[in-house]
Parts: sequence; structure tokens; C-alpha cells
Amino acid sequence: MASVSLPKLTLHFLLPTHSPKTPFCLNNSILHKLPESQFRGLKLSRSSSTSIPSSSSVKTSIFAKVTQGTVPPAFTLKDQDGKNVSLSKFKGKPVVVYFYPADETPGCTKQACAFRDSYEKFKKAGAEVVGISGDDSSSHKAFAKKYKLPFTLLSDESNKVRKDWGVPSDLFGTLPGRQTYVLDKNGKVQLIYNNQFQPEKHIDETLKLLQSL
Repeated sequence: MASVSLPKLTLHFLLPTHSPKTPFCLNNSILHKLPESQFRGLKLSRSSSTSIPSSSSVKTSIFAKVTQGTVPPAFTLKDQDGKNVSLSKFKGKPVVVYFYPADETPGCTKQACAFRDSYEKFKKAGAEVVGISGDDSSSHKAFAKKYKLPFTLLSDESNKVRKDWGVPSDLFGTLPGRQTYVLDKNGKVQLIYNNQFQPEKHIDETLKLLQSL
């Protein structure tokens, strides 16, 4: 029986930074079924490539390596004062570890201030709060001072801890993910919460879990 190969369309995502190294391909038959609104801001071009990567060859970095009930990888990072802080320091009490994109961005500022405003509730639950981003210690220091943040901010400039924990990115890998973990007093993960665009919800969800421990 004769077979017919359909040409493919390659979507080059016109994002401001970090364009994907591997273009994302769709068959014409699939493309025509999708609403036009999904392709605003996209440039369409034809590709002569006819190979389709198998599911096993697709990177799965979007899936968290740290799961509920597991002990996450240890780390030692510098805080806003340039001092080394290890995860093991918090063992024996619950700890909220939240990864956020960057200091001084609107969503991250809202999230940090929401943690600040509820900080006494976290203390009452016996928990510590730790924020982690790729900013350096001096940026964290200015951020904490400006908004009077009473908790620890750690600098993961190489994004090693973010990668070790498997924090997923957003917008096709161009935006660092916003993900919160709640560890119990034994260091095991009891909650993983991801919500990039509703940063204040992280506080509600973590407090709800802490109050049930």
C-alpha cells in the first residue's frame, strides 16, 4: 500500500528571550484543527524534516523530580546577608520552601508581601519560610529591606537547586517557575503547589496544610 507523507509546519515562538533550540512541529492535519487564536504571535514556516520524535526522546524536565512523601535533595545557599544556609538547618520543624522567578517583579513582590503579612501565622504553626530565586545576595538584601521581609531569601544563581528539585518552568521554558513545597519536621514533602499567575494563593494553600499537620 502506498504511503503519503505530509509536510510539516514549524512554529518559531516569538518570545523576547531564550528561543527554544528545538522547533516544535505539528502536522498540517493537526494544525488546521486548532483555533486561529492559538497562533497569535507565532511565525509559521515550512520544514523539510519528516521525523517525529518518540515520546521517550522528549525531555521530561517539566515534571517535578521531588514528589509528595519524598525527601528533597539537600542544598547550601547564601542568604540575603551572604551567609551559608543549609536545608538541614530546618530539620525538626516544618519549612515552607518557595521558588519564585525574580526579586522586584510584580507577582513576586505580591507573593513575598503576602508571606510577610501572614508570617506570624506561619510562626504560630512552628514553620519557617524560605524563598529561593536566581538573584544574588545583594539583590535579596535590597528586596528584603524594601519590603521588610522577616524571612530568609536564598540565592540560587546557577539554578542548580531549582534543577535538582525539578521546578518546572513556564511559557515554554522562558519563565522560571513559581512553586512552593511544604516539608514536615522530618524533612518529607507534604505539599507541592504550583501557580505562576496567582502568587498569593501559595500562602493560603501552605497555611491550610500546615494547620492540618
